[in-house]
Amino acid sequence: MIIHGARPSPFVRKVIVFAAEKGIDVEVQSAGFGRGAEGYLKGSPFGKIPVLEDGDFLLCDSTAIITYMDALWPGSEMIPAEPRARARTIWYEEFGDTVVQPVGQKIFFNRVVAKALKAPQDLAAADRAEAEEMPRLYDYLEGVLPDSGWLVEDRFTLADLAAACPIINVTYCSDGLDAGRWPRVAAWIGAVKARPSVADALALEAPIVAGMMAKK
Repeated sequence: MIIHGARPSPFVRKVIVFAAEKGIDVEVQSAGFGRGAEGYLKGSPFGKIPVLEDGDFLLCDSTAIITYMDALWPGSEMIPAEPRARARTIWYEEFGDTVVQPVGQKIFFNRVVAKALKAPQDLAAADRAEAEEMPRLYDYLEGVLPDSGWLVEDRFTLADLAAACPIINVTYCSDGLDAGRWPRVAAWIGAVKARPSVADALALEAPIVAGMMAKK
């Protein structure tokens, strides 16, 4: 099974970690911005990442890929079975994908990706997102994180993975997550990063991110 995409992408990371938690072996092939192997080009007509290639089956979108993986390998319960817990997990994935990521993208893209691509940077937009938009997201998470430190069922699930992935990208280029103001969020992000499946993924993407940030 092949995953086409760029490792530092929150959506690619989400799929890689989900696969690791399920015990699924995947090969990651670099792709993005219209460049990649044939499976990526055929599987993503709009140039989005990640793309899954499983034999002759091609599928894009991280949520669709995770749904496919979970159906093929139903063990590990990264997506809880209990109806309310399952629904809340899907909400937190949606929250990460459609609420957190658009804000985080303003910061990570403008401070890191655009510079690496020698594309125009809107650093003012990044600064505004950091100062005005991220605090609202941190406030929300600080209020919903339980004493266990995990969003659903007091254990690591897709809810934590999906909500944390775009924040991890923000932490690469922002020190706005104040542990004094948001102690639960800071501890949660630390716990997610320390999870072996996440730590392994971050170790593999670290030189890529370092290279991007070193671009002049």
